[in-house]
Amino acid sequence: MLRSSKAGASQVQRPTAPVPAQAVRFTTPVVETPGIFILTGWLWRFLRALVLLPFQFPVSVGAVAASVAVYVAFGWLGVAVLWTVADLGLLVWWRRWPESFKAHVALRALATWRRFWIYRRHWQPVLVVSGLAESYLERQYLPQIRGVTCSAWADRVRVKLVAGTAPAEFEQRVPELAHGFGAPSCRVEVRGPRDLVLEFPRRDMLADPIDALPVPDDPQGVDLSALPVGRCEDGQPWNLRLHGTHVLTVGVTGAGKGSVLWSAIRAMTPAIAAGTAQVWAIDPKRMELSFGRSLFARYADAADDAVELLEAAIAAMQERAERYAGRQRKHVPSVRDPFVVVVLDEVAFLTAYHPDRDIRKRAENAIATLTSQGRSVGFCVLAALQDPRKEVLNLRNLFPDKIALRLDEASQVDMVLGEGARDRGANAHLIDPDLPGVAFVKLEGSPAPVRVRAAFVTDSDIDAMSGEPAATGVGADAHSDR
Repeated sequence: MLRSSKAGASQVQRPTAPVPAQAVRFTTPVVETPGIFILTGWLWRFLRALVLLPFQFPVSVGAVAASVAVYVAFGWLGVAVLWTVADLGLLVWWRRWPESFKAHVALRALATWRRFWIYRRHWQPVLVVSGLAESYLERQYLPQIRGVTCSAWADRVRVKLVAGTAPAEFEQRVPELAHGFGAPSCRVEVRGPRDLVLEFPRRDMLADPIDALPVPDDPQGVDLSALPVGRCEDGQPWNLRLHGTHVLTVGVTGAGKGSVLWSAIRAMTPAIAAGTAQVWAIDPKRMELSFGRSLFARYADAADDAVELLEAAIAAMQERAERYAGRQRKHVPSVRDPFVVVVLDEVAFLTAYHPDRDIRKRAENAIATLTSQGRSVGFCVLAALQDPRKEVLNLRNLFPDKIALRLDEASQVDMVLGEGARDRGANAHLIDPDLPGVAFVKLEGSPAPVRVRAAFVTDSDIDAMSGEPAATGVGADAHSDR
């Protein structure tokens, strides 16, 4: 009995220390590429570049070919004569036709230099660091530069994307691209599948203030669909469309909302004098629009009067719509049916800040009715406010065209211009406070925001427009918002 118990005890296995598992290493076999394949690849790339060179740089290749041909035929003296004649021809071209010389010679030479010295030189490190390089099977793939063109103010780099990537990846890396290539900003323009353009400004064309633009003498010269109110970043005129749309202007105090409003009114002055256009103005501050109230067909500053003006505009709009029903689909400005612009400054006072709830509700309903029904019969709402939050104005989507002046926060950019506007380069929250009137504009049907600056309309300009004597003292200094 004792022996069996001892035997059983001896058969009991004692716990042992755990034995670490043996690590199994899987290694990828390395296959060396034969040298003949590497040399063949280099030779193919060299021959391909040699064949494409005349198509990419025809002028440079032509100049070198002509020089070699002259050298073979006449020696160094012939080459010297050829280049002397060419230099004299370029000099005459530059002095006689400077704009043509700039477009066909200077800017093309600048584009070639910047393509190799700025963009190709830094292309790989900038894209790798910013996360725009792709890897597959331990091989790196980069978007390709298809070409660089230069204008008087910016470089445009055309890029071919890597298959499987989207333009949104570049739009999300706009700050990295701008700083990587030493530009103040960057904008992304999608041209087609795997085809986009990166625009890098070289200098700010909107740094200097713009004086009030001249007013045409002939009312027939007023295009209510393209009113000149300032300048675009590329130096072209900024034409604001009012006929057939509604415009919302948003900016903090001092951003230049008054410049936009008064520039639009100034451009309409001949049509106002001829009776084919009218401005109905609402000015809760009693400081901005009241300065030229003789220009307006109707004017209101008190809240009750402002709501009555809006409701009167609805009645006139509906009466005109009844006359047009079944007879006319497009409004043509005339003395009988003038184009009516309801200029509404500080719209948030009526829709959010007024203590009377009934006033707020009536104003909001009236603005919604005008913006949803007034386009086809010649009624436009040109509104301005400071705070774009939804609780302040929940009718933003009823304004097809939007203007974002300087804003307080980055999130407000997308509130005003729509989702993704900041990713496309509309950094309205970064506008310098010393540049009033600078804004980003997003038009109906166009996803790309455009940087612009409105002209500055002084008090003297308004006096000349309204035919009133110049104001002095406090009244003359009350327009700092312009």
